[in-house]
Amino acid sequence: MANMRFFNEIKNIFYPNICLNCETVLSINEKQLCTLCLFNLPLTNYLKNNDKSVEKIFYGRVKIERATAFLFYNKKGITQTLIHKLKYKGYEEIGGFFGDWFGEILKDNNSFNNIDYIIPVPLHKKRQKVRGYNQLTKFGERLSINMNKPFLENILIKKASSKTQTKKSRLERIKNVNKLFFLTDLEIFQNKHILLIDDIITTGATIEACANELFLTKNIKISIISMAISE
Repeated sequence: MANMRFFNEIKNIFYPNICLNCETVLSINEKQLCTLCLFNLPLTNYLKNNDKSVEKIFYGRVKIERATAFLFYNKKGITQTLIHKLKYKGYEEIGGFFGDWFGEILKDNNSFNNIDYIIPVPLHKKRQKVRGYNQLTKFGERLSINMNKPFLENILIKKASSKTQTKKSRLERIKNVNKLFFLTDLEIFQNKHILLIDDIITTGATIEACANELFLTKNIKISIISMAISE
């Protein structure tokens, strides 16, 4: 044990772990983010306060049982930096970090205890090939372990690669994602409660399109968890 500790200390000298936001060297007890950046993350506290803000986005659009997001997303903020690195810079471990952290929060809250499966908003196969992974996979896998619920990929798939949604209006986003998703099995989720996970909710257009396809299944219930929500 002492030898392993010594090896890790030497390794950290030559290959130090750095904070994924401010890029300062992390201490031995810090993971992914330094203590200051972790403290400054803009938590929504929606679960703690029983806030329905995410659910209200979908009122009159699709029926959602429960919905929440953990972080606020602002341009040039910590959340944007982390999710950008997760999606475009190869830092897949950020998804696992969020999955463990948010999974612990969910274990202390019974709002999502009655779900049957966790599934991600899918990434088109061409984009996933370029990126090397779906940014939601590690997030979903860690939520699965913490919540003791199965995580399933490749049941809901994306049929075509859409252009980035970043600068589109709500109407443009809705048109852009309409009919992009396809459910490969109409029976696997029958009479089940599904937890659909995403990275950022802005207008809710992508979630709405996924939910509309999922509702082709008989007697399905859908809840939502997102890493972040745009303010």
